[in-house]
Amino acid sequence: MLINRWILSSFLVVTLAGCQSMYYGAMEKAGVHKRDIMIDRVESAQEAQTDAKEQFESALEQYQSIIKIEDQDLVERYEKLNDEYEDSKAAAEAVSERINSVDDVSDALFDEWEDEIELYSSANLKRQSEAKLSQTKKQYKQLIKAMRSAEARMDPVLQVFQDQVLFLKHNLNARAIDSLQGELGNVNTEVAELIKEMEKSIAESKAFIGSLKNE
Repeated sequence: MLINRWILSSFLVVTLAGCQSMYYGAMEKAGVHKRDIMIDRVESAQEAQTDAKEQFESALEQYQSIIKIEDQDLVERYEKLNDEYEDSKAAAEAVSERINSVDDVSDALFDEWEDEIELYSSANLKRQSEAKLSQTKKQYKQLIKAMRSAEARMDPVLQVFQDQVLFLKHNLNARAIDSLQGELGNVNTEVAELIKEMEKSIAESKAFIGSLKNE
């Protein structure tokens, strides 16, 4: 059974890799190069992170309002907070998908670049291309590190929100609101750290896109 699973997993990896290779090949024939796809995907990931940042801020505001507005219906409070949690979870998933797509095209782009460097007959041009590849890889390393760091901050925030949603669901009474009040500081801290990482990642994305477009 384990062997079968391993074979299936390996087959899927090879199949997906083959599909991506065919996709990049088709795009190349259409005049869309991997560099263009890279820029597009980084921009898309940047937009997803911006959307997620705004969504988490909205979820925090909803959490704060639930605690502060005393005459609000408890069931309504739960439903609003749960909606924000579900939207935040969806936003986080979108960010992860976009980051993975950036990582995928970066591998293809750098592999192609390395292969093409070997085709140079001019030693001088080859050295210049190698230097440019090294610089771009360095910039990309900073970018993907910032993206993954922001991505990693999302799960703890989602866990905190999920805890509060479940607690409110299971304790629809005034005491539950009192308990949520005690958790507000923790929620504020987690979201603030996430926003900081998101903003750093977005800034790295803009810088990386600028460097590619200016080449």
